[in-house]
Amino acid sequence: MIKAVVFDMDGVLIEAKDWHYEALNRALRLFGTEISRYDHLTTFDGLPTKRKLQMLSAQGNLPIELHDFINDMKQRYTMEIVNAHCKPRFIHEYALSKLKARGYRMAVCSNSIRDTIEVMMSKAALSQYLEFIISNQDVTKSKPDPEMYDKAIARMGIAPSECLIVEDNENGIRAARASGAHVLEVADVDDVTYANISKRIIECEKAIAA
Repeated sequence: MIKAVVFDMDGVLIEAKDWHYEALNRALRLFGTEISRYDHLTTFDGLPTKRKLQMLSAQGNLPIELHDFINDMKQRYTMEIVNAHCKPRFIHEYALSKLKARGYRMAVCSNSIRDTIEVMMSKAALSQYLEFIISNQDVTKSKPDPEMYDKAIARMGIAPSECLIVEDNENGIRAARASGAHVLEVADVDDVTYANISKRIIECEKAIAA
């Protein structure tokens, strides 16, 4: 039986991909560089900011000494956007409230930093449904490594087969599958509905029973 549902955040519970893209490019432009939208969608999607900066430096586009400052500015710009635009979505409040009422345990595992996750979950009115969050600061390896999902499953004291993970991008899906959990792949935040999650739980439990 499925006992827990673990969510990615960006692109799953919060439509924040463009916010992160805008904030990082705003910081990068201070030093005359930026990430193209194509690269953002195909190469950098779902990766933590520090990993993105490492990749840019490896390409010869960015001095390593600038990483800390750019990362700090990116987080500052992200919070400005979050405070202006992050709001509750009824479909997500409904989905998580129904799942909680049915006894499912829930958590968020995101490549974002803890402060960003906490603020977004609060502004989206979802914090009350979550048992805990795991950020990129809580692990040594971010997605696509499964460490944060492994950690969440262990913290709940359940087997991977008893967990459903909701993910939207290639790096997150790789991490989720590597953890041994079941996966619900979504295209965007509008796919994260109670009906879709319930349907996937039924499919998983039928597969387990078989």
